[in-house]
Amino acid sequence: MKTKNVTLYVGADFVSAFAMSAFVALKEKEIPFEIKKIDLKTKVNYLPEYRDLSLTCKIPTLVHDGFALSESSAISEYLDEAFPEPYHKRVFPHDIKHRAQARQIQAWLRSDLLVVRKERPADLIYSDTRRGSLSEEARIAVEKLFRIADTLLEGGKNNLFGEWSIADTDLAVMLNRLVANGDEVPENLVAYVRRQWERPSVQSWVRQNRSGP
Repeated sequence: MKTKNVTLYVGADFVSAFAMSAFVALKEKEIPFEIKKIDLKTKVNYLPEYRDLSLTCKIPTLVHDGFALSESSAISEYLDEAFPEPYHKRVFPHDIKHRAQARQIQAWLRSDLLVVRKERPADLIYSDTRRGSLSEEARIAVEKLFRIADTLLEGGKNNLFGEWSIADTDLAVMLNRLVANGDEVPENLVAYVRRQWERPSVQSWVRQNRSGP
């Protein structure tokens, strides 16, 4: 398919972990795209123009040749199918079982750990703001996060499946909420976050201007 007429709508503050996921997927696949910023603080996403574009009124939303799609995991899957190899790199693993596991991880990160996302919002990664101690509920969720991440990365693996996938970025962002805040995080998981953060696609997101619309 054509690699033109691709637009990604993101929050104007560039802190959404989900918008970052879609942005990184586009960068990894080397798909030229335009960024349009949505001011979520003034609820522009609920005005008719954006509401009629985005089914869920959320960011990110991808538009490709007039086709609009929201939800970051759905966007990554669409990009792998719409812009396949050999011209574009995959963002999901080649192995069918590993692909299923990557989608499992993405679904879990999006459906669980709400208390962690609430007490350690992603904007902590990009600012000097720090939060106090975690609640008991959040500590239990964090212990679960560490246990699962440690199991997935057993043996000090650089990536989840022997090759980078978009699930690595998503997991690293969740862990980095805690690392950036100065919470106690196992050394192997801190090292994993640092490695993932060095990827050029991730650094391209980090370098975005966060001054607003």
